[in-house]
Amino acid sequence: MPNTYTQIYIHVVFAVKGRQNLIYKQNREQLHKYITGIVQERDHKMLAIFCMPDHLHFLVGLKPRMAISDLVRDVKAGSSNFINGQHWIQGKFCWQEGFGAFSYSRSQIDYVIQYILNQEEHHQQESFRTEYVRLLEDFNITYDEKYLFEFQ
Repeated sequence: MPNTYTQIYIHVVFAVKGRQNLIYKQNREQLHKYITGIVQERDHKMLAIFCMPDHLHFLVGLKPRMAISDLVRDVKAGSSNFINGQHWIQGKFCWQEGFGAFSYSRSQIDYVIQYILNQEEHHQQESFRTEYVRLLEDFNITYDEKYLFEFQ
């Protein structure tokens, strides 16, 4: 009986609502583990994850039976509920609407993993806005400035 074989690598980026710095360094590892659990429960493979105070990057080996938008929805909802349940911030935590998703070939995976894991160093040189717009342009994605993440 034939089977389905795929190799789909997706780099996902999304931001904290209002681009507030609400993901604190002391909570980062726990949040990474929680989000990784969400991804693994849906039978995908987390290859790299890094939360900056105001945005998140992760690289996933995606199974074709689930749309990337459904996975991102589940990650956002689950991690928001987790953060709120942990009472890490005053008020209610939420992610902004929307996300960026960028596909890579197997030969690029090591580079993307290092890029994600080195976010703190990277953002000493480049703002999140500049980074996000560069990714959109590198992938020839047409965008409208008014529909990008809220940038302060």
